[in-house]
Amino acid sequence: QVQLAESGGGLVQAGGSLRLSCAASGRTFSSYVMGWFRQAPGKEREFVATIYWSGGSTYYGDSVKGRFTISRDNAKNTVYLQMNSLKPEDTAVYYCAAPASPSGGLRTREYEYAYWGQGTQVTVSS
Repeated sequence: QVQLAESGGGLVQAGGSLRLSCAASGRTFSSYVMGWFRQAPGKEREFVATIYWSGGSTYYGDSVKGRFTISRDNAKNTVYLQMNSLKPEDTAVYYCAAPASPSGGLRTREYEYAYWGQGTQVTVSS
């Protein structure tokens, strides 16, 4: 059974940093694209970042470009999201996601992902 478990969320002041982790189990995701999404209260889920299986290619949503960095450690079956210069509008539940198969390139749409974690809350105070 595939499971994705996010951690690292919390309360931080504007301008601060957090590092989220997503540990995968039940399958080796070293050959899979992985992604991060977020959902703020009353809003639709939003794409944040995605990373190719090798870590050599990444893509970010416009609202986080230059501030967030996605990375991965395939030996640990873990994906990370380093978030710097946080803003109150970054407040949301953050989810990591994995597709059903390793084929294909970077993915930015929800429907392209089959497995989702339970989410971790990030709250940025002003």
